[in-house]
Amino acid sequence: MKHQPVRDGRQHKAIKRTDQNSITAHEQLLVKTRQGRITVYFEGDSITRRWGALDYPKLLAHWKRTFHGWNAANFAWGGDTTHNILWRLQNGEFNGLSPRVIVLQAATNNLPWRGPADEAAVADVVGGIQAILAFFRQRAPDATIILTAHFPRTQNMALKPAMDEINQKIATLADGRKIRFLNINDKLADSTGRLLPGMTSDGLHFDEKACQVWADTLNPILTELLGPPAQQDHAPAPTGNPAAAM
Repeated sequence: MKHQPVRDGRQHKAIKRTDQNSITAHEQLLVKTRQGRITVYFEGDSITRRWGALDYPKLLAHWKRTFHGWNAANFAWGGDTTHNILWRLQNGEFNGLSPRVIVLQAATNNLPWRGPADEAAVADVVGGIQAILAFFRQRAPDATIILTAHFPRTQNMALKPAMDEINQKIATLADGRKIRFLNINDKLADSTGRLLPGMTSDGLHFDEKACQVWADTLNPILTELLGPPAQQDHAPAPTGNPAAAM
């Protein structure tokens, strides 16, 4: 597949979330950038966030078992589109950081909850991924970015054609070196695109079994890039959903 250069993404608008819960979460993530040591930076939406969040203790325990010793920090936030992720990045959530690896999973919230996605939605997703990649390449040129494929959504099977098109397009943004495309969908779903039993409870978010599939593919790459995990971990403490603490 021909590699396409990452564009600067200036046409993709950064949009701030204005609900109080997202504002508070952003403030907490700003603090997180100034704590500990971050070697692996995870960015995305709720699919990624739940893996390393205080309000999902079983998934958090799995996160700690998986990434302990690699100083991995989770900066994903639930409900975010690529527009919202870009705004958070541009407004402090990457300030002062120089991770060696960045894991990006994004854009499921750019697509409709029900029914199919049109070409405008596909273009919005691809443009958003391009914009986020361009941000990371500018701010952390020495980092290796692991770009994950758009994950299957049994919750809305009408999206499958659009998601297949998205994955074909964003795969061309990877060069196999500084940007690596990671598609584990054949391990998560059957031939029709439905998530396999035990992978999800709601047809969208991952349960521990799906996180393990993701981990099994990520860990060899992290070992290649970083070496085996250290005995001690210096990542900042995990955050959660501010609303869950109320």
